[in-house]
Amino acid sequence: MADPRGFLEVRDRELPPNRPVPVRLMDWKEVKDELGKDQATLHRQAGRCMDCGVPFCHQGCPLGNIIPEWNDLVWRDQWSDAIERLHATNNFPEFTGRICPAPCESSCVLGINQPPVTIKNIEVEIIDHAWKDGNVRPYVPQRQTGRTIAVVGSGPAGLAAAQQLTRAGHTVAVYEKDDRIGGLLRYGVPDFKMEKVHIDKRVTQMEAEGTRFRTNVEIGTDITWDQLRARYDAVLVATGAPIPRDLPIPGRDLAGIQFAMPYLHQGNQVVAGDDVPDQVVATGKHVIVIGGGDTGSDCIGTALRQQAASVTTLAIGKQPPLERPENEPWPVAPHVFEVSSSHEEGGEREFLASTVEFVGNNEGHVVALRVAQTQYNADGSRTPMAGTERDIPADLVLIAMGFTGPETHTLHPQAKVALTERAQIERHDDFSTSADGIFVAGDAGRGASLVVWAIAEGRAAAAAIDKYLTGSTELPALVTARSGAFRAS
Repeated sequence: MADPRGFLEVRDRELPPNRPVPVRLMDWKEVKDELGKDQATLHRQAGRCMDCGVPFCHQGCPLGNIIPEWNDLVWRDQWSDAIERLHATNNFPEFTGRICPAPCESSCVLGINQPPVTIKNIEVEIIDHAWKDGNVRPYVPQRQTGRTIAVVGSGPAGLAAAQQLTRAGHTVAVYEKDDRIGGLLRYGVPDFKMEKVHIDKRVTQMEAEGTRFRTNVEIGTDITWDQLRARYDAVLVATGAPIPRDLPIPGRDLAGIQFAMPYLHQGNQVVAGDDVPDQVVATGKHVIVIGGGDTGSDCIGTALRQQAASVTTLAIGKQPPLERPENEPWPVAPHVFEVSSSHEEGGEREFLASTVEFVGNNEGHVVALRVAQTQYNADGSRTPMAGTERDIPADLVLIAMGFTGPETHTLHPQAKVALTERAQIERHDDFSTSADGIFVAGDAGRGASLVVWAIAEGRAAAAAIDKYLTGSTELPALVTARSGAFRAS
């Protein structure tokens, strides 16, 4: 184990500091400083890992990361071994180490009576150290199977599956409808949370391993799904769950109201150096973000960097508690009040705020939101409380209320893939669909979820596809599908 007395002598949880707000609002670089600048602090935090007999951090992580082992290796300054152990379960720790909410930390045994181990930050330091030391190299397969696979979607699920299948000796082509690889990692996550150089380095590694990438190709339009299936021995659908949840209330058709993701997409394009005609920007505007999740937080940070006049976030529910509630005991991931880096930077947050109406002017543009206090009814429903209505000025409204599922308007009729009653892609425990040779993984199959779940499902789906094509597989498949566990071998 790491330091046998580490968690007894080092009780404080030390996190890397964020750059000063006035400084980071002037650029789009990542907000966090490097904890690795202070190696002594990093070693102290790694030494707090108890190497407990039953490490519940494994249960909290869908990837099954062997967390105590690489904590121990960091404490011993064995960085090359640490990245080998980390890569054994996680293809892209630079992604999860930056944008995953770290359910492993909620499950940390030390968290019963102390602040949990800084697992997420140790993880990202391991991979950043590995890139600097040249310990991230292409793994070119020694033999080719002659089987071909198309992966549709280049988010974390698609990339993880593609890398696993390429290393198994298959010929893999990744299709992406956008002009760059990365999916929502590229265009949905702002650079201040994860700079895109991390995606570019992985794409370069994967190309050296043999994975092929096809951008600006929309399956269903440029190539039909049945044509794609005819060209390849297997197809993996990893298109995510991009359909946004709408707010159909009076005034929804006013100008100045739009979904959050197109707004973030345009912002990321401009940061990448693209010219975006008619870009929607928050400069000088009163911005209201409806929805208090990660997407809404990303909108706040983007609007503030675009020098919005004000930013207000509305959440329909109650403010979560500051401490773990009694009905969510360890090791359950608690629903607690969180302050993201974007919340630190400015803006107002309002809870129990139900949007009743979008108010417009004579030109058909939104000028305010009419909101009321949320009231909880006996049946558990939530409705606006009559008599509490008030108007909040708004020039730009961003709807960030989550996502309802994948786009299936071409997949279903062209590939004859069955859908559920709720228009989700129907899949089995081995990630297969009703159409022979077509599999689905990530948000496209389980609904909008975490990046760590996407990578885990991509890896497990790769094992299922490998077994489908060859009869057996040596690829790991530890993750559970929605309705059960898949065991590949």
